[in-house]
Amino acid sequence: MQQPEHHLPVDLPVDLDEAVHRCLVAGFDGTTGVPGTLKRLIDRGLGGVILFTRNVRDADQLRRLTDELRALRPDLLVAIDNEGGGIGHLVAAGAPEVPGSYALGVVDDPDLTARCADALAGHLVSVGITVSYAPVADLQHHPDNPIVRTRSFGAEPELAARHLRAWITATEARGVASCAKHFPGHGGTVTDSHHEMAVDRRSYDEIRADVEPFRAAVAAGVPMLMSAHVVYPALDPERPATLSRRILNDLLRHDLGFDGVLVSDALEMKAIADRYGEAAGARLALAAGADQVIVAVPDLAVTLACRNAVIEALRDGMLPEERVREAAGRVRKLAERYAGVVAEGGAVRPWDAEAGLDAARLAVRGAGAGGFPGLPGAYVVDLFPPPHPALNWGGEDLLSEVRALDPTAVGVALNEAPVDQAALVAGVLRRAAGSPLVVATSDAGLYPWQAELRAALVAGRGDAVRVDTGLPEGGALCSYGRGKVNLRALAEVLVAGAAL
Repeated sequence: MQQPEHHLPVDLPVDLDEAVHRCLVAGFDGTTGVPGTLKRLIDRGLGGVILFTRNVRDADQLRRLTDELRALRPDLLVAIDNEGGGIGHLVAAGAPEVPGSYALGVVDDPDLTARCADALAGHLVSVGITVSYAPVADLQHHPDNPIVRTRSFGAEPELAARHLRAWITATEARGVASCAKHFPGHGGTVTDSHHEMAVDRRSYDEIRADVEPFRAAVAAGVPMLMSAHVVYPALDPERPATLSRRILNDLLRHDLGFDGVLVSDALEMKAIADRYGEAAGARLALAAGADQVIVAVPDLAVTLACRNAVIEALRDGMLPEERVREAAGRVRKLAERYAGVVAEGGAVRPWDAEAGLDAARLAVRGAGAGGFPGLPGAYVVDLFPPPHPALNWGGEDLLSEVRALDPTAVGVALNEAPVDQAALVAGVLRRAAGSPLVVATSDAGLYPWQAELRAALVAGRGDAVRVDTGLPEGGALCSYGRGKVNLRALAEVLVAGAAL
């Protein structure tokens, strides 16, 4: 139940009250109109809002919404997660389709990465968004990591650094603020911090290698970094990075020399919410060195509780006034730098709408020499994980992409275990008789039902063609991602063949 707003603490000096609000980024619900509570938060200095799929109906509606938000205060930062690949909240607004970062790393053409980043940033400007919580700077080197995977440019620090520089530079050229995440690296964990606290138990030296892409991002002029809700015992055995002064201040500010805006990952993620609570998390993150905290849930009562906790900590002396003013100053400087890019609403320089598909085509790889012959009229079984609750999924599947090119193809797409696996396998083998059989999986090592179903199908059809749409797991083809263009490029090879 939302706290009555007349109970909100208001006894700070006006400029300090504004500074507190500058340190908050709020989510909200709806595609039209700004909720009254959010309007009042903006009036008191709210630093930014974060948009999600729930706020997007189409491009015109979105531009009206962002214009309305900015009319309340021109320097309000309007942000969104915009990594590309299968993760993006702007499908309904006509966002350019680009592959996830891992596919870009496989191609390893920084100019092509820059073209993809430019397309995403150009579209953001066109719909009035000034902050992109991307790119991912985490390295993907643990096979059981459940959350980074194809969102990363790869496992090698210098590879990631090349593409981070390209992405950040292209985004900056559009006047959009990029944000490298999740400092000091989420790739060495086996836990998704959306669900519980993640712990990276590697040595100090191993973790330091993961910091290098962030160092490259800072050198490239990235204006924002996002912290990880991960505990690194070698760096700080007590607290996750988001709440750790050792990590945020000593490592990031002093060692890397970063003086931009440090924003927390969302406080309602269970790594923070279950152990500390969102309100205490906000206070502790700011005390540790964060400049903004994200409260992404649409329930503004949670944002109010976080704000109130910060105000109470200031009044009680638990949170130094200088720390909040320093944080707000960084946010204000960022807003002055980027908020004006969409203020006029004029024409946006065109972007390369084909960059994403070009990259996805180059990323498709085959397991053997001699290319891939093509399988017209195939029966396609596409197995993939259920949608992540915090990350958008556009509904794309490989079967649909194959059928768009070859109407004679048939098959089934599943994102959960079948109720009766034996019956499904028998039915597939019967219907696929006399046709090529394609069995595609996505990170089957993390989802046993996929691996079991694949094994049963391959046992029944020794000539079945295995395909990987996540990280490679021994299939004949791999797309290194499940973005729409990844699947389209893979479908082209499956239908027509290619000299890979």
